[in-house]
Amino acid sequence: MHFTKMHGLGNDYLYVYGAVPDDVAALSQKLSDRHFGAGADGMIFISPSEIADFRMRIFNADGSEAMMCGNGIRCVGKYVYDKGYTDKTYLKIETLSGIRILHLQLSGGKVTGASVMMGTARTEPPRTLTALGRTVEYVPVSVGNPHAVIFTDDVSAVPLETLGPAIEHHPDFPDGVNVEFVQALSGAELRMRVWERGSGVTMACGTGSCASVAAAVRKKICKPGAPVSVQLDGGTLEIMVTPDGAVTMTGPAQIVYEGETVI
Repeated sequence: MHFTKMHGLGNDYLYVYGAVPDDVAALSQKLSDRHFGAGADGMIFISPSEIADFRMRIFNADGSEAMMCGNGIRCVGKYVYDKGYTDKTYLKIETLSGIRILHLQLSGGKVTGASVMMGTARTEPPRTLTALGRTVEYVPVSVGNPHAVIFTDDVSAVPLETLGPAIEHHPDFPDGVNVEFVQALSGAELRMRVWERGSGVTMACGTGSCASVAAAVRKKICKPGAPVSVQLDGGTLEIMVTPDGAVTMTGPAQIVYEGETVI
């Protein structure tokens, strides 16, 4: 099986064009292992679609299937354009969260990044839960997948590797949840770290960035309709949330290497 390792701000996946194998959960676990595999946050399979230009399916490092990946979908756009599967720079991609629209950014005939119309972010009033003996307030947000956005004065002081999984597997979230810890640096700049459902700590999360800005707009930290820079461990994404909740995400996409494995 041929695969291409790609990343968006360090959120890396192994990309394969073709049918999803029957043993995909075990395969994603094996190849995602950073010591005994290729090393990745998961695998993304790309195929033709009957309702869009292409279809993407995302499998996390633990083998579970994800509904959507903001950093991953930008890399899908680079994959299909750079490898000649399309000459379009405006693409519709089918995901489990619905169709998402990409505007590809080119330099020297290659895709360097993309703006993605991510659909509508749906926020709810803040709630509280208890995890590891502490009471945590979070903003529930759906961007096609579930998020718990937690605002803090110092994101670097958050025990991400213990508090993140405790919240992901909290009884309030029977199907799990992505957990974002967010520090407001200004009305136009956020610092965010993430514990991704099914993958753990990652360098960046596109949907998590969208959810964080949507939550910040709800709490009146950021203004609707204005671009917000979200600083992640792997770099910066630009997110804009309109007054009606429509979200646009802009960021880079890069190839790391091509590889082959026997499955």
